[in-house]
Amino acid sequence: MSHEIEILKNKTTSDKRFKLVLSIIFDLIGMLSYVIPVLGETIDVVWAPVSGLLLVAMYKGTTGKVAGIIGFIEEAFPLILDFIPTFTLTWIYKYVISKEN
Repeated sequence: MSHEIEILKNKTTSDKRFKLVLSIIFDLIGMLSYVIPVLGETIDVVWAPVSGLLLVAMYKGTTGKVAGIIGFIEEAFPLILDFIPTFTLTWIYKYVISKEN
């Protein structure tokens, strides 16, 4: 029985790490508008709904829904909060602050 619990614990830790890596990558994609100034706002318009949906899919429940709305607003409106790493902050909230599994 303890072996099965250990396997589940390792899978949970692995999932958390994977989500953290994805969160950092997605935040970097969201910050592309600073790297490519001419195409930046176009990238943000396309990325806004995608980031909102990804946040909802990655972080289930109320946390994902709230983060998805914030992520969408952050990316959809030019020059507003575009520098905030929403995915990574959501990961920190879910796994460090609220200490969910």
